[in-house]
Amino acid sequence: MKTRKMHILLTNDDGIYAPGIQALHRALEKIARVTVVAPEFERSSVGHGITLGHPLWSKKVDRDKKFFGYAVSGTPADCVKFGLKVLLKKKPDLVVSGINHGANDGCSLFYSGTIAAAREGALMGVPSLAVSLATFEKPDFTAAADFAAKIAGQTAANKLPKKTFLNINVPHLPPSRIKGVKVVKHGAAPIHAAFSKRKDPFSRDYYWMSGKGPVTSKDLSNDTNALSAGYITMVPIHCDMTAYDLLEDIKSWKL
Repeated sequence: MKTRKMHILLTNDDGIYAPGIQALHRALEKIARVTVVAPEFERSSVGHGITLGHPLWSKKVDRDKKFFGYAVSGTPADCVKFGLKVLLKKKPDLVVSGINHGANDGCSLFYSGTIAAAREGALMGVPSLAVSLATFEKPDFTAAADFAAKIAGQTAANKLPKKTFLNINVPHLPPSRIKGVKVVKHGAAPIHAAFSKRKDPFSRDYYWMSGKGPVTSKDLSNDTNALSAGYITMVPIHCDMTAYDLLEDIKSWKL
């Protein structure tokens, strides 16, 4: 009897034309049937925003003269919703988001469209994972794509708990120099924002925001430090953000 091939919904926040999603598509299609539903343009750092104020549309995109996927006019979270509710007749086995160009460790959890897409998949009842490569210069996505394909199969087989997903970050190193894999918590140190003041052609002030990552330490129990030390990091994340230890305490306030 022929075994049914796993079906993966693949998305990202760098846009459907980004090299990261193409590399991941090549790796995943070796093990699964892959449907690409991704933003038409780059939508980095949009968080978990969804589009309510204007309509969404999609169009088919070809790569190398053959169908590659659907470009959607909205956010990464929109893409997952649209894919599951409009384009696909049946839920896929897995939602995979990436490969992001740049790490999504620590507090990037709250800003990243890549992570939001995986979170949206989990909220809609599909096991999900987000994959990022820790570089912004001359990325080689090969190791990240191969690892993501390996974990995709295991994630589908091992059945994550409902409304949970995995956040994976891969150091930009040759495979021989990657020290291993660490399953850790996400870092909590903030990204330090800086604002560069400039003048437009009409002499009006405007500001360009930039930032730098948190200071790392030798404590390898969180993803920021472990990634910096040369490890692939995996963080299991649940969508329930309730601070349960405060529930009873706050109930005792004079409300």
